[in-house]
Amino acid sequence: MTDILFADDDAAMRQFVASALRTAGHQVRLAVNGTEALQEVHRQAPDLVLLDYRMGKPDGLDVCRELKADPRFAHLPVLILTGEGQIENRLSGFDAGADDYLGKPFDTRELLARVGAMIRLAHQGLERNPTSKLPGGESIAREFERRRRTDASFCICYLDLDHFKSFNDHFGFSVADAAIRETGEVLRTVSKGKEAFVGHVGGDDFIMLCAPELARELVEEAQIRLRARLTRHLPREIAYKGYYHGKDRTGEVSKLPVTRLSAAIVRVDPFHTRSLSQIGEAVAEIKRRSKQPGSTGIAEAELVQ
Repeated sequence: MTDILFADDDAAMRQFVASALRTAGHQVRLAVNGTEALQEVHRQAPDLVLLDYRMGKPDGLDVCRELKADPRFAHLPVLILTGEGQIENRLSGFDAGADDYLGKPFDTRELLARVGAMIRLAHQGLERNPTSKLPGGESIAREFERRRRTDASFCICYLDLDHFKSFNDHFGFSVADAAIRETGEVLRTVSKGKEAFVGHVGGDDFIMLCAPELARELVEEAQIRLRARLTRHLPREIAYKGYYHGKDRTGEVSKLPVTRLSAAIVRVDPFHTRSLSQIGEAVAEIKRRSKQPGSTGIAEAELVQ
């Protein structure tokens, strides 16, 4: 039986949706707000998460972002329900990592059809990102735990693409999607035969686990290979110059560098007590250093217990 978590601050909507899902044979857990939804996911990960767009803070988008940023839950399919009809609001949901969107009011037949399709796709592509074909959240978490139990140090490389939102907005989905595919292929290539593990958290976020002495070398090789591969998908002049004029995060038109692969490399000693998600929270400052203007795109650190 499929386990579905539905979060909405509207009691009538909770009961309406829960009744439809249960009648269709699904097991349903209910949450009255975003905080409770996150607690339920941490208690036991469901097969699918249904979130209302607006339900106070954290709202549906906040919950979705947090889930997709956590390697343990990034693979969970998320469907956003909302009364918002404007395209900007739909795009906000997808930008937060949502897998699908359904506007209110809706026909329960459409809700059940979308839920069924998402669950089928999740099962078909279990443990594999459909774009990069790399393993996802559960595999990443298992590999981390396996390495943590050994008596050898290892490194976690948190990799992503700089200025990727602006890159996506300027060049469009097909080029941005190609950049994700190329990143996955490059990381797969450089890690081959090196006893390294590569996973795709979601979006432009990747993780590589490897021996400490190999981490920087593998990332540098991946950066070089990706730069070469991206030129295939860009206008020749932009590929040559290495920059373009587009809107930054503030909406202002400015000179922007073509996206590059950057990495925060964290050394983990044997039997380290922090969880993977706790380490992820601690590397925010390291990632900022890797993205500083003039940097190599790589920053390293060793976390204490």
